[in-house]
Amino acid sequence: MKNLFYHIDVYSGLPVYRQLMDQTKHYIASGTLLLGDQLPSIRELSTRLSINPATIVKAYSELQTSGVVEIKQGKGAFVAQGCRDVQGQKLQVGKIARQLAVESQQLGLELEEAQDLLEEEWIRLGREASRRKGMQAH
Repeated sequence: MKNLFYHIDVYSGLPVYRQLMDQTKHYIASGTLLLGDQLPSIRELSTRLSINPATIVKAYSELQTSGVVEIKQGKGAFVAQGCRDVQGQKLQVGKIARQLAVESQQLGLELEEAQDLLEEEWIRLGREASRRKGMQAH
């Protein structure tokens, strides 16, 4: 099983189960999770993230309903057949981009400022991923 790094932001305003769903979809869209890969167990995620197991069940159930995840009774949750839908990926990122644009405008930021913030986060995530890969290699 792959070592995934879920991050819960209690201040984001987004429910925890949605954050789990979005991050799982991101791992699939990016190719980190591939067809048939197993997701972390409910118990493991609950312990690691200090969240209620029912929250993880809700996230996995929603992912199953949308065809992203297949739940095999007694075995766990797995990436489902045909879930790498490029149009769906663009739609998902488009929704997030719209949210960023709306919130940036409401806060009075200029387009360039919002772009700079996005770029900084993009670079930071790349560095973090590189560090994790380096740590796994040792």
